[in-house]
Amino acid sequence: MSTDPKSSPRERLLEAAATLTYRDGVGIGVDALCRAAGVSKRSMYQLFESKDELLAAGLEGRAVAYAATLLPPADDGRSPRERILYVFEQLTAQAGAPDFHGCRFLAVQIELKDQHHPASRVAHRVKENLTGFFRGEAERGGASDPDLLARQLILVFDGASARAGIGADTPTGLVAPTVTVLLDAAGMR
Repeated sequence: MSTDPKSSPRERLLEAAATLTYRDGVGIGVDALCRAAGVSKRSMYQLFESKDELLAAGLEGRAVAYAATLLPPADDGRSPRERILYVFEQLTAQAGAPDFHGCRFLAVQIELKDQHHPASRVAHRVKENLTGFFRGEAERGGASDPDLLARQLILVFDGASARAGIGADTPTGLVAPTVTVLLDAAGMR
């Protein structure tokens, strides 16, 4: 992992936290985070109250990019059905990368198991936003039960992401047909 020595200690810590926790998990130690960032522990604790706050801030910093890489642009002319399928196309493309370890936001929630942890709260909000996107598109597309469809879609998304992240399966040729069945069953247009 390389951090830009010209960036601020805060930026280097955020980058280290985001990169190392995605690769190695949230159990990464403060020493390793500080070493990767080229920042002393004293400096880290001057910038962040705790490692927990650093992890949450690192996740927060990735949230916008996560949404930008997954979601289609607003009012892009696609139908609601096509907009939902677009998300799964992006997941499939990302899952093919050699450094793909699944959805970082789902992984944090699973690893921490504490819904009140600052990083869990960030991750939960990001996943709720994705579910909200699915729900909104389901409503626009005339789904018979938009809430149920959104829950089904996030289940497929998280399951496909997790299985691809651990190398157990690939979403290619599997996710799109599965999502299509759900969209058809819900009466999506």
